[in-house]
Parts: sequence; structure tokens; C-alpha cells
Amino acid sequence: MTSDRTRGNKSSEVHGIFQKIAGYYDRMNFLMTLGRHEKWCREVAARVAPAGGGRFLDLATGTGVIALAVARRNPGATVTGVDFSEEMLRRARTKPGADAVRWQHGDAADLPFEDESFDGITEGYLLRNVEDLDRVLREQHRVLKPGGRLVILETCPPSGLVKPVVKWGLRVIVPLLGQVVARDRRSYTYLESSTRAFESPQSIAGALSGLGFTDIGWRKKFFATNVILWATKAN
Repeated sequence: MTSDRTRGNKSSEVHGIFQKIAGYYDRMNFLMTLGRHEKWCREVAARVAPAGGGRFLDLATGTGVIALAVARRNPGATVTGVDFSEEMLRRARTKPGADAVRWQHGDAADLPFEDESFDGITEGYLLRNVEDLDRVLREQHRVLKPGGRLVILETCPPSGLVKPVVKWGLRVIVPLLGQVVARDRRSYTYLESSTRAFESPQSIAGALSGLGFTDIGWRKKFFATNVILWATKAN
């Protein structure tokens, strides 16, 4: 759940939030998704490429759940997990299997990689926290090889018949969990508000199409509060 997060007021604020919540991050993701989060991360890993070798980049790696899932699924691959939160990366490095991933501090808006470096890119909860979404997506397009897959796990603004109930749950339950579990209501109030204000999957798909991605699709999860999107860089 990370971002460009090293430039500007928003990035400084978000960086501080993720530094603070790193110790509770996995537990809160489990509670907020009723245990579904790791399953979604495994789906992201499965969608980015069939099992085998290759070079993969996991952005906003956080505590490394997606990166580790990619590494387990592709034991012959090179997996790099990038995040702007030093504390998140410190915790990722302590997890079982962490030696299979190259952990790197970095800025999603200015990736330290050559053009067409990766066979696949994954990310979890990155885009809603960045200051310049188009720039971040352009960077991903730049470092992805032609024919490579991009798979995104994101929150989704509530819609449809359940919208009033979901909005109430986000507004009340998420900050309350933050208060009880992490002793940090303010950080989870920000995460709740950024979920409600974020772009729709249709909007993200339009931005990906405009950059030259093809085969774009998505699947909503958990009362449409989360979404997995995928796209392929045109050859």
C-alpha cells in the first residue's frame, strides 16, 4: 500500500502514515478484508505470469506479501520488491522466504531501472496514494517489457445498491479498527477517505489504455471494495 511517496506534501504525509502502521499492517489487512487479503495477493501473483523464470517487480511492496507470493510461484524468477517506507521494507526482510526477493527502497514515480527491464509488474494499494497517477503508470509502462503483464490490487470506491452500507462501514469500522488494533485512528481515517475518493476501475482502465496497454480487465472483490486489474503492454 505505497506510492511515489517521496515528493510533495501528500507524499510526506503518506510516508509518515506507512512508517507508523508497518507493525500492524498485515493484521489490519486481515481484519479489514475478513481474511481475504492474502488470497487476493496470491491471485495477483498467479495473474502476472505462468510459473517459470523471468524478472518481476512488485511496487508498493509493503511487508512483501505479493512479492513473496510471486517468488513462491516462480522459484526460478528474479523478484524485486520496492517501497518508499523503510519500516515496511525492514519488516518484509524478516518474513520466511524473504531471501528470495531483492528488497529495494524506491520511488514509484522515478523508478531506478532501465527501460523494458521486467517481464511482469505487480502492485498493492499504490495508486490511491500517489500524487501523479499518470506519471506512476508511465513509469511502469517504461520498465515493463513488450508483452509483459501488469497486475494491480487496489481499493475500489463503493457503488451500486450496497453503496450506502459500504460507505458507512468504511467511515465507521475502518477507523475504529485502527483505534483498537493499531492505536492509530487518524492513519486509518486517511486510508478510509482515500478509498472513497479513489478512481473507479473504469477510470484506471482508461488511463492504462491511453498508455498503450491492451487486454485490460478487472474483477471486483469483497462487496466491490477492492479490485484486481490486469493489462498487457503491447508488443
